[in-house]
Amino acid sequence: MARIGFVGLGNMGGPMARNLMKGGHALKVFDLSEEAMNFAVQSGAEAASSAKAAAGGVDFAITMLPEGAHVREVVMNDGVIAGADPGTVLIDSSTIDVETAQAAHAAAAAAGFEMLDAPVSGGVVGADAGSLTFMCGGSTATFAKVRPILEAMGHNIVHCGGPGLGQATKICNNMLAGINALASAEAMVMGTRLGVSKEVLYNVISTSSGRSFYFDSSNPMPGTVAASPASNGFKPGFMSKLMLKDLRLSQAAAQASGTATPLGATATAAFQHLVEGGHGDDDTSSIIKLIDPKAG
Repeated sequence: MARIGFVGLGNMGGPMARNLMKGGHALKVFDLSEEAMNFAVQSGAEAASSAKAAAGGVDFAITMLPEGAHVREVVMNDGVIAGADPGTVLIDSSTIDVETAQAAHAAAAAAGFEMLDAPVSGGVVGADAGSLTFMCGGSTATFAKVRPILEAMGHNIVHCGGPGLGQATKICNNMLAGINALASAEAMVMGTRLGVSKEVLYNVISTSSGRSFYFDSSNPMPGTVAASPASNGFKPGFMSKLMLKDLRLSQAAAQASGTATPLGATATAAFQHLVEGGHGDDDTSSIIKLIDPKAG
């Protein structure tokens, strides 16, 4: 079993760290939240005084942070790279822009470290269950080293290509998820207003050409799918403000790659209105409130 430093114990990072410990790995952790740190220590982790300290004396150093600016600060600015011992493999599971991911790879390589960008999909439910999908960017050799570590946290571990391409894949996935969330809300509200019951709508669409994973599992119409956050007070799940962050990343990537994404742009604008309306901490399925403010 490996010695692992883990930085970032939020809604996703906390359960990911616990699953690593359940898999028999020894963890040294750091987070700015004292509560998150205490919970991890109570679960068996060793507390570190800083991100730099968490990266010392371990085989792998994992970061799970909110934004690219945090990755630049924690990984590159007298942080993980400065604290890691020779031979430590760096793994960043944050969802960030491709440019920052590639800059982190370059900084790690310049310091003599292997690195993998490995953002995840599956939300808090997947993090708790250890069933996340990891989209990995980096060399084939580094991916092979890291895969056994990721398997303690996820079921679908995919090598997407070179540095930054894990992030590129994640951005495409989340842009489509945001579009599907908005489209699902529009269809459910329109259908019920036309007089079709939500149960009939769901049963037909979930077995027809309009279906999507989002429609099936996280349907935004309350009371349609019992396990959907929409049926549980829109408790995340995946917060709308994080979806907005990822959609903004998709639009930056679209501009950088010269790709027209009119649906991505529409979903970005919709989630911006939703967050500005006070639903940033609600689950992504709360996008239905933009179509029907009385939903839920």
